[in-house]
Amino acid sequence: MGCTYSKASRVFDYNMLILAQYRWEGQQPLSAGKHTIVYDYTYDGPGIAKGGTGVLKVDGQVVDTHKQPNSIAFLQVCDETFDVGIDLRTSVNEKDYQVPFAFNGTINKLTFNLGPSQLAQEDKEKAAQAIAIARD
Repeated sequence: MGCTYSKASRVFDYNMLILAQYRWEGQQPLSAGKHTIVYDYTYDGPGIAKGGTGVLKVDGQVVDTHKQPNSIAFLQVCDETFDVGIDLRTSVNEKDYQVPFAFNGTINKLTFNLGPSQLAQEDKEKAAQAIAIARD
């Protein structure tokens, strides 16, 4: 699972474990200089593996928005890395770049706001039980 933002074409790609790929793309390339890029995702929960709506903004202006029909439930790839500015493992989208695809600009700030849990109480209890069983 991974995502990337391509500077030249205003693209945000989300690779959902190779099961599906979702793409948000603006029409104009970015101009030179500093930009504020925001990807805002609103989950359709509560519940597991629901979809949601993604909105890609550049400098406060919406450049693309669309619905993602599903998401990953509890699975996460154990050997994938969390990289910023370079991709050291599986490429997000081989059409646009090949790993390691080092970003040669400057990232001044990176912020993640995960928000509250979107699981229903019943799903939280099931998850807690599964974690307890796995630890035994």
